[in-house]
Amino acid sequence: MYLLLATYFLLGIIIGSFLNVCIYRLPLGKSVISPPSACGSCGHRLGPLDMVPVFGYIFLRGRCRYCKASYSPRYMLVELLTGLLFALCGLYYLPGLKMALVFFFIACLVTQAFIDLDHQILLDEILMLMLPAGVVYAYYALPDMWDSLYGALFAGGLMLLIFLLSRGGMGAGDVKLSFVLGVWLGLKASIVCLMLAFILGGIIGVLLLATGIKQRKDPIPFGPFLCIGAYISLLFSPYLIYFYWNLFV
Repeated sequence: MYLLLATYFLLGIIIGSFLNVCIYRLPLGKSVISPPSACGSCGHRLGPLDMVPVFGYIFLRGRCRYCKASYSPRYMLVELLTGLLFALCGLYYLPGLKMALVFFFIACLVTQAFIDLDHQILLDEILMLMLPAGVVYAYYALPDMWDSLYGALFAGGLMLLIFLLSRGGMGAGDVKLSFVLGVWLGLKASIVCLMLAFILGGIIGVLLLATGIKQRKDPIPFGPFLCIGAYISLLFSPYLIYFYWNLFV
């Protein structure tokens, strides 16, 4: 079991390294394949040692091997986060198609969350990949395809209503992402996902305002909270529903 989890973690940090490229290039309309990765300061093409996930950053002390310019520690954070999320899924899924789809789902969530943090946008290109994959996942993992449809209509419909009532306070990308998440999660898990997203968004928003990091008119991207809620709901929604239900029954 530990060897399997370690394998998932290593796979996650490798994919996380690629996600860093996607997070940087996709919002700029650049290819994630060409040109090869290079230092953002000196432009020198990075070698294999420079791109070893996590350990390359530690070995080089977060600096370019050629010009000694420092790299953001977020590159390592994305790799570690993806590895940990993959490893945790290994406790709940057996190797196979469902696990591969879940790994794809996680990769999309991480990419969308960090792009939204940087640019306040959620990319339609990624959503268009997530949607058919979600249909396939729902076919194998949910009780029936109606549950997937109900989840999509509930999550997308509720967020659309908020979008219309808020008059721009909620982005259209959040509506589309919620619809796609509903396809993956089904109705009950979609409810949990949105509840978690709103609770986390409210708490973080208050903290950002209280500490002065954000002002009242500054936009706070909601996509990352949806992504966090989706991941938690995917794995733990039955336990959370059971716990919540027992509080009142």
